[in-house]
Amino acid sequence: MPQYSTLILDYDGALAIVTLNRPEKRNAISYELIDDILRALQEVGKSPAQILILTGAGKAFCSGMDLDNLRSITGRTAEENRADSETMARLFRTLYEFPKITIAAVNGAAVAGGCGLATLCDFTLASFEAKFGYTEVRIGFVPAIVSAFLLRQVGEKHARDLLLTGRIIGAEEAFRMGLATEVVAPDKLLERTRELAASLLQNSAASLLATKRLLRQYSSAELDRQIAIAVDENAHIRTTSDFREGVSSFLEKRNPRWTGK
Repeated sequence: MPQYSTLILDYDGALAIVTLNRPEKRNAISYELIDDILRALQEVGKSPAQILILTGAGKAFCSGMDLDNLRSITGRTAEENRADSETMARLFRTLYEFPKITIAAVNGAAVAGGCGLATLCDFTLASFEAKFGYTEVRIGFVPAIVSAFLLRQVGEKHARDLLLTGRIIGAEEAFRMGLATEVVAPDKLLERTRELAASLLQNSAASLLATKRLLRQYSSAELDRQIAIAVDENAHIRTTSDFREGVSSFLEKRNPRWTGK
């Protein structure tokens, strides 16, 4: 049985429950968390479980990139930046194309990469306390990889709004945009998630697998092209002065001084 340092993987009958478990860091995305999620997805994929539930421990679902990792990014080489971008693309695509049903139970803030994890599941159930947003432009970064998926989910106008403003939206606005499937009371979130899972288990497991395979085939070739472009853009922006300034100002809790370079 694989060991995980940043998440908990439990099984309950046909359910596999992955809980991001860095509550003291608001479940921020670290290199270790990315590796753990990818390994957990691989394990669940091979298991008898039919439905994967993804949630977060504590008050946040996933607050975006870990500050220690963010601090180290500006000193990474071009090769390391590209490898980081490819790894993030693999994480998002693996979750988006996971062959079994996925349900995100979003218990709190889902920001930047955390918003990607929350919304790339088949179903996104959000607590009234949940918040969503792609805040990358606020620190001189580009929400490159998630943009390929977001366009499919909410359409171009909503995608431009979220990606260009970097604003944080509440659960009800996320529902109206199509990012969230349903909004529920905080104390009912996991109960409602299990109810949805139980209703899905009434369907043919073979049919669910075939339907997800069909949907995956529709988008596969276009995603190949878009993600290749996104990885290039993701790696490139890390070499700019504005990115270094954005990260520094964020970590130093001051207003950025943009140069446009």
